[in-house]
Amino acid sequence: MSLDEELAVQLARDHTQADVSDADRAMLDYAAKLTLHPARVAPGDLDRLRAVGFSDQAILQINLIASWFNYINRVADGLGVGK
Repeated sequence: MSLDEELAVQLARDHTQADVSDADRAMLDYAAKLTLHPARVAPGDLDRLRAVGFSDQAILQINLIASWFNYINRVADGLGVGK
């Protein structure tokens, strides 16, 4: 198994245990929180992203990408696509 394949397995199993950088972990934690508990996202979550080096523009891009995937998946699920 290649390193990329191993990382994919780790991420699928539990992103919090995956061997990733602090910046990647912060990004994944934010995307997971935005997906699972969007009303709980708070300024501290954005501060954590900034603390590991993400600019406000990068944070916006992370938010938009995660939100777009959430939207598309909900549309597909709501229409029974793939079922």
